[in-house]
Amino acid sequence: MSLRTQLNNVLPDILPASPKEAIKGTELIRLVRMRLDGNYSDASLRYHFSIMSCDPGSSIAKVEKGQGYYRRTAAVPALAGAQELLSMTQGRLDDLGSDQDAVDLALLRVKKFRAIIHRWCEINGRSPFVFREPFNANAPMGNLWKFPELMLVDWEGAGEDDSLNAVLKLKNTLNLPPFRLYASRLRIQPNIHTFREDFFQALSASVWANGGELFYATAIDDEALTDAFRKLNATFGVGVTSFGLSLEQLDDLPRPAHILNAHPRETEALMERLEVHRVAAAHTRPHLDWGALDAIRNDSEEVDQLFAWLAESLESGNTKSFTE
Repeated sequence: MSLRTQLNNVLPDILPASPKEAIKGTELIRLVRMRLDGNYSDASLRYHFSIMSCDPGSSIAKVEKGQGYYRRTAAVPALAGAQELLSMTQGRLDDLGSDQDAVDLALLRVKKFRAIIHRWCEINGRSPFVFREPFNANAPMGNLWKFPELMLVDWEGAGEDDSLNAVLKLKNTLNLPPFRLYASRLRIQPNIHTFREDFFQALSASVWANGGELFYATAIDDEALTDAFRKLNATFGVGVTSFGLSLEQLDDLPRPAHILNAHPRETEALMERLEVHRVAAAHTRPHLDWGALDAIRNDSEEVDQLFAWLAESLESGNTKSFTE
């Protein structure tokens, strides 16, 4: 049996699941050697640790900014989808098991994260538009690949008081794009088994926008996963950002409605809990794909609502949020 095969067999039982409890190479060599058949040098074992940790399909992962190794795993695999878990696939919820408390907890985490992103976007000058109708109980599964959870509107030239300043008004007069639209997918936790589905679903849902973004609630500590996202970003352009919230921190957050309606000081305290890390910046396309946009207009009336809101904002001279 090859060394790599033996390591694949023994490492899952030795490595800790949390990066915070990562085992340094010297200690890992000692523990592994006790369970291997054959006399392998330290250099050979370190080489295999290094090579395998760069393979997203292996069980060993290396701490991205530090020392040590841990077990590559997915704590909440059922959260590969976010918006769709809320209303669309009761069958998929049934697959989570008969533990209704676990299902409720998973959905609550999703709602809290969506509320956090909503407030974070507003604070950072990005106007969010939430798509709901394409994900209702009777909607086709194909909508998961057509629509984002959030469309983020970046007004190029909006003032601090949400007014359209002279630069933006001039762009509008010259028929230059006064805003850019970024279609965003929200996920709780990166999963080595589903990260490609997350990424390409975000890409598919953003083909008609100026760009696409994939947001994760938890940190992305897996160096191999980070590299994989950056390689995908270099080719396809979808941005990837993590917000550094542990599952325990998500559970400690107030209810979603409270997050959305929090007072400024409360919102500031909530934002201080975030550790925002941009793994890869979204590539920006200069124009919307009007053909792709026209192809999905009949699939949801909310597409027309989005552009009616944008047109009203331009006519009224301010960029108030959609709910207002």
